[in-house]
Parts: sequence; C-alpha cells; structure tokens
Amino acid sequence: MDALPDAILQCVLSRITNARDVSSCNCVSKRWKDSTPYVRTLYFPRSSFDSPSSSEGADNVIKRMVSRVVKLDELIVYSPFSPDGLASWLSLVGHSLLQLELRMDNLNDNQGSRESPSKLDYVGFAKNLESLKLWGVLMVRTPNWDVFPNLKNLEIIGAKLEDPVLSAVLLSCPVLTRLLLLGCEGVRSLSIELPCLEQCKLDFYGMGNCSLSLTSPKIESLEVQGCSWIRVPETKHLRKLSISNTAGRVYMVDFGNLSALEFLCMRGIQWCWDAICKMLKLASEVKHLYMKVEFTGDYDALQPFPEIDFVDFFNSHQKLQKFDIHGAMFAALCQKNSLKHVDSGFVIPFLEEVVITVRSPLNAEQKMSTLESLLKYGKSLRSMAIKILEMKSCHSSADDFFDEICRFRYMNHNIVRIE
Repeated sequence: MDALPDAILQCVLSRITNARDVSSCNCVSKRWKDSTPYVRTLYFPRSSFDSPSSSEGADNVIKRMVSRVVKLDELIVYSPFSPDGLASWLSLVGHSLLQLELRMDNLNDNQGSRESPSKLDYVGFAKNLESLKLWGVLMVRTPNWDVFPNLKNLEIIGAKLEDPVLSAVLLSCPVLTRLLLLGCEGVRSLSIELPCLEQCKLDFYGMGNCSLSLTSPKIESLEVQGCSWIRVPETKHLRKLSISNTAGRVYMVDFGNLSALEFLCMRGIQWCWDAICKMLKLASEVKHLYMKVEFTGDYDALQPFPEIDFVDFFNSHQKLQKFDIHGAMFAALCQKNSLKHVDSGFVIPFLEEVVITVRSPLNAEQKMSTLESLLKYGKSLRSMAIKILEMKSCHSSADDFFDEICRFRYMNHNIVRIE
C-alpha cells in the first residue's frame, strides 16, 4: 500500500464504508488519514457506540466524521441519534447526499411527535436525495418538507402513520419510481397518484380493511397486503401483481387492462367470489398463477369455492406456464362435472410446472382424475409437485388417498414428486 500513488490509495480507501473501519484507517498513517475526505459512504451499525473509547457523544462523533468528507454520497445510521444530531450532520452534507438510510426508533415517542422541528423534519435538509429509507418511524404529523425533485426510491419500514400525513409525504416525492411501505400501521384509506411509479409494495398491519386507489400509468410491479378494496385503473404495463390479505377479506378489485400481466398471486383467508372471478378473467394472459385463498363468501360465513370447469379454466388461460394451486382452488377444479365433456382437441399448450397442495381426502376419485387430466392434456408438462398437508381425518380414506397418490407418483416418476 505504501508504494501506491495517492490517487490509487484514495480510490481504494474510499470504498471502505463501515465507520469503525474508516476511523481505524485514520490511525495507520498521515497518508491514510488524508484519504478520509474521499470516502463516499459512511455506515454506522447498530452497535457502533456500544463500547465507546471516549466520553464524546455519538452525535458529535458522527458529526466529526461526516464533516471531514468532501462529498458524501450515502449516509446510513442504525445507531441511536438525537434530532439535534441529525440536524447538525445534514446541515453539513445534506447538499451532496444521494442516499440516506436512518433507523429512527421513535415509534413510541409520543413527546417527540409533538416536537417541532422533529427528526423527520430535518430529513428535508437533504434536498437532492435519490433514495430515502426510514426504519421505525412515527408519522402522525406532516413533516416540514419541500419537494424532493430527484427522489426515485422511498422505503418506510415499520411505521405508525396517519392517512393525511402519508399523503403529504408522497406529494413531496413527485418523481418516485419505487415505493415500499412495509409493516405500516394506521392506514385506512390511501390514494396514490405518482406518474413515474414503476414498482410498489404496500404492507399494512391492522384489521385488513384498508382501501387503496393507485393511479400510476407506468406501474410494472405491485404487491398489496392488508387491503379490502383495491382500485388501479391504469395497468397496461403491469407485469407482476400480488394481492394478499391475511387479517381481513378482499371485497372489491378494480383493475384496468391486464394484457401485460405475467405473474398473479392471490392469497388470503377469504375473498368474495366476485373478486376472484374478476381477477381470473382479467388475468387471461398470465404465465404464472399462484392461488392460495382458503374460502369465499361475501359476509362472515366462510364458504368453499363453487365448481370451476377444468376445460373452461385452461381455455381461458392459454399462456399459463406455471400454476401453484392450494387447497380450495384445487378442490374447485375437481368437481364431478368438471371433466365430463372434454373436446377431443382440448390441450393445455404451455403448462410446464404445477405445484398442488392437497389438504383433504374428500372427493379423492375426482382429485385423482384431475391429476391424471393435467398429465394427459398438459403436453408440455415437465414437473408436478404434490404437497400433502396434515389431513384432518382419522378415516381410512386418508390412507387410501395417500396410497393412490403414491401409486400415481410411481407410474409418472419422471414428472411427479411428492413433497
């Protein structure tokens, strides 16, 4: 290292990000210490100040380190800090920062939520950010932010939110292309209008009864958890869609044209049957379909799926390549009338992989017939995985059904496996 020119030494040391390592480099030699200003990223892990070597506070240590950097691009702080400390750092390097990630740790800070300015307010000092990530943040008061003209990526993980505050935050980020709200509480109704948004992941805690309206004509990937009413009118570029509700019901879905959709995931305890039918109808071009909805029914009563005609279903999803079927959906495809009238020219043209989860030995004959039909008509089928969950039956029919599946697997061992 001593033989390297200064420019090369600076280039090498500038790639060190951990604050402890940067501090250690300062002690090696004057040449190494003189290279510190060229560091581009500073990362302060959670344990950065667990064993402080001096009485100097964490806020002052971070301020001293960031003040030595000529042009800091990225600052990541997981260690505890105060609002005043954050203000002092960002007043020094906020103009150059492109990426900022903070562990706020103020979810239960009721007093801090009334302070003005707050930690969240000071984030507005970094006006040129391209990426902002906040962990464990209390957002019950609208932060004093101007518009972030360059912010493309916003991630808020583990937060307590108020609807108007979240709406105001999104208004200050007009050019977002990626939005992630993960593990957020307090959201009841959210309307998003972001013209540049391409990727969106929303995960809401609570009763599972949130409503969502999303207007983003460029949206390509959307994942939603915890919403009962979902409206996304502009979807011509949407390729990946996942809708899940583990706490409540999915009552209504309203999507535009889904001709570009390649992947659809539907999960939850209960969906209204109209919502299921609408999604399956809209997703006629889908290539990968994942279905794990346990029950249907419009109200509190949990109802099984009605019969789904095997031939009609696959004729309506000609491009399907991979199909993950769980419990209720598989049972619906296995009704008595589903395979009574099969045209001689019927074929499932592109289906290559099937994953089937079986939860009950009921209607074993029809289920075996459906498994055989998937092999018979799936001319491109290369893999069939059958997952047998613990069957809640003490009757010998469960053993008989399992024997039938084992025999089926033995006869088609090149394609079928049991998991």
